[in-house]
Amino acid sequence: MRISEGKLPRITMAVGQTDYRLVVRFVKSRKVFFVLMREFIRRSKALKPLLDKRTFLQAALGEGGHSVVWPNGIDLGADSIRELALEQNGRDDAVEFMRWRWRNQLSLSAAAEAIGISRRQAAYYASGEHSVPRHILLACKGWEVEQQHAAA
Repeated sequence: MRISEGKLPRITMAVGQTDYRLVVRFVKSRKVFFVLMREFIRRSKALKPLLDKRTFLQAALGEGGHSVVWPNGIDLGADSIRELALEQNGRDDAVEFMRWRWRNQLSLSAAAEAIGISRRQAAYYASGEHSVPRHILLACKGWEVEQQHAAA
């Protein structure tokens, strides 16, 4: 299964602030994240127009909450924003699990099956709702090595 077959993250609130913070809330989460965007914007040629504060402050929810959009046609996917939010809030475990799924194009169901956990637990890990234990991250790495050897 490909990752696109699973549910993508959705944002319920997105507000740009003058210090280049994006204030976001995701569906099924009561937690508000303050995502520091300045360095992320500086590293991306396509996002450079957002360095203009007036433009950045016009952040709005994209269709269905699957992105944040700006009037100049720039949009940023909810998955990228969630990755930044988790990373900046010390949730490297969730980010590592998320990147493993993306790298291997695994849906939640396929990821759960690959490492022997329930789909629900995989969803908790992917959303950052639960901490990802070290043994699960090691299982992900082991699965990946196993797949590489099987392909060789």
